[in-house]
Parts: sequence; structure tokens; C-alpha cells
Amino acid sequence: MAAAKRIEIVRPDDWHLHLRDGAMLEAVLPYTAALYGRAIIMPNLAPPVRMTAEAEAYEGRIRAALPEDHPFRPLMTLYLTDTTDAADLRAGFESGAVTAVKLYPAGATTNSESGVTDTAKVASVLDAMAEIGMPLLVHGEVTDPDVDVFDREAVFIDTVLDPMRRRHPDLRVVLEHATTARAVDYVLAEKQGIAASITPHHLVINRNALFAGGLRPHMYCLPIAKREENRQALRRAATSGDGRFFLGTDSAPHPARLKETDCGCAGIFNAPNALEYTARVFEEEGALDRLEAFCSLNGPAFYRLLPNDDRIVLEKGETPESLPDSIAVPGGDSVRVFRADPVPLWRLSAGRRPVGRTA
Repeated sequence: MAAAKRIEIVRPDDWHLHLRDGAMLEAVLPYTAALYGRAIIMPNLAPPVRMTAEAEAYEGRIRAALPEDHPFRPLMTLYLTDTTDAADLRAGFESGAVTAVKLYPAGATTNSESGVTDTAKVASVLDAMAEIGMPLLVHGEVTDPDVDVFDREAVFIDTVLDPMRRRHPDLRVVLEHATTARAVDYVLAEKQGIAASITPHHLVINRNALFAGGLRPHMYCLPIAKREENRQALRRAATSGDGRFFLGTDSAPHPARLKETDCGCAGIFNAPNALEYTARVFEEEGALDRLEAFCSLNGPAFYRLLPNDDRIVLEKGETPESLPDSIAVPGGDSVRVFRADPVPLWRLSAGRRPVGRTA
């Protein structure tokens, strides 16, 4: 059988996205809004998005950075803290202003200092979420300094996530940016109520990429890339067609100057080429017929939404699509675009909407 050169799929969504705010928001938003129908927007701003009114204000800033009447839909989330107001959370979800709540263990990643210190402290909030069917999105890492950074996800699953789900069996949970075979096995072992998002970069790189010929700060993210056996487990899960796994790019821009420093920020900016890398992985795994499920169908099903009602086309060229190494941020900063060999040959040929910042 001849290799596929053209794929048509339902317009995808991004179920885990960092847009930041201000000048950075204006710089990175066009790359997501040009392609995806919707995206789950992370709330870890400084200060974080903790209340429904703050989520509505942030959504307003996102929409103001798009052309008028642009169809991209940001799905807003609230940042869970030890003192989250369950009544506000419920009102935000029932009004449609808020789609989900994000649990960051305090100190686990960028701007997570206000995160949850003990899930027992938010038990009443989790009960309320279970009652109304509101998803809890989990950054699955413990922060105990005695736990090896490469083991933080597995330890979190065993000591935090699983006990929490046993206490709140009706809670709907997304284990975000899964990075380990343990995460895949845990999701597969559960009959209902849990799913996992997987990033393109965790499908493409393992931890060796951090040290290829020297220290590579633009390959540093949290959760950190793991051993090759874990990457292979993620690839099997993503390409399996199983509805519990779906695309969440975790595109997380930082100014290059804050990555290339003595204490560099964690985050990979992949919004310009996330789908192309994902298509490359599915081709390598002989699973292009399942790309649509992973990118466009499984996520909406878990979030109880309909798939997007239009389609996009990808074509495989002879040479990679030309993308800049960095994008400019108003004010003088720049953000490095994710790159990993081999560069994908897939590119969008139809269905990309023109996007530009409003004047």
C-alpha cells in the first residue's frame, strides 16, 4: 500500500495550553487560534486565575487579541488553592464561564506557589466538582525534594492521585501531560472517570535531548522528559485509538533570556508545529488512521462537548515547512520554537484560518 500523502481530519483542539498574558499572549495566540477550534487555557498567571470573575476577565483579554468574530474558543479554567470558594466554582461552571479546575501541587512548576498543599484541604471543593461533573485537571508530580525528579509523576499517582480518586470516586480527572509508562498503565487500569493528555514533545524526545552535546535549556519542561521506555509507552497509548488519551500540547512560552540563564524556566513552545510533529509520530507508528481520534475526537468526548464542525487537511511534502527558529514578542523578547530531528514533513494545506493581532 502506498504511503499516505494527504489526511483530512476534524479540526483539532488543544486540551492543555499556556497563553500567558500581555505582550506574550499577543505573540503566541495566533499560532493556536489559526488551527485549533478550542483550547483549555491554563490559569497559572501571576497572580493566578482563582475566581470566575478573573477567568472572565482573562478570556476578555484573549478575545481582544483576536480579530473580531474569530471562531477560536478559549475554554477557561480556575486555579485550585487551599481556600477555593466552591460556590464561585459551581456558579462559573454552571454559567459556562469556566470549563475545569486545575490542581497544581504547591511548588511543582511555573507559578504554582499558590497551589494545593494537601488535597484533604480541598475535599469539599472536590465533592462539589464531582456532583456537577466538572473536570479536575491535575499536574501530576509530587514536590518532595527527596523524590528524584524523574520519579515525581509515578510517586504522585501512587501517593496522591489514586488515594484522592478513591475518596472522590465520582470525580472526573485528567492526568495532564502524562510522561511515564506508570501513568499510561494507571489510566488503562481504571474503568471510568480518568483520562490523560499527552504532549507532542513527550512523544518525540526522551531525557537525552536535554544533554545532547551540552545542556539544552529549550528542551527543559515539567514534567521533565523521561527514559526512552516511557516515551515508547506514550506513543503506544496516543496511537492506540483509546478514547482516554488525547492531545494537550502544553505549549508553554518563556522569553529566551529566561530559559538561557543559570536557573532557566521550564516550558517548551510548540504551538507553531505541534500538530505536524504529532502527525509525524502517528505516521512512524503506522497509525495515521487514528490521528483524528487523538487530536479531534477523544478530548471533546471526555469534556462532554461536540467535535468541531469543520475540517482541516494535512499534506506530506518533500521538504519541511519553513518556520522561524524564534518568534518576536512585542517589547524586545523572543521565544524559541520547538525543534527535534527529524523535522516533520507534514504541513497544513487547507483549513488554517488567517489570524492577526488587533490594531
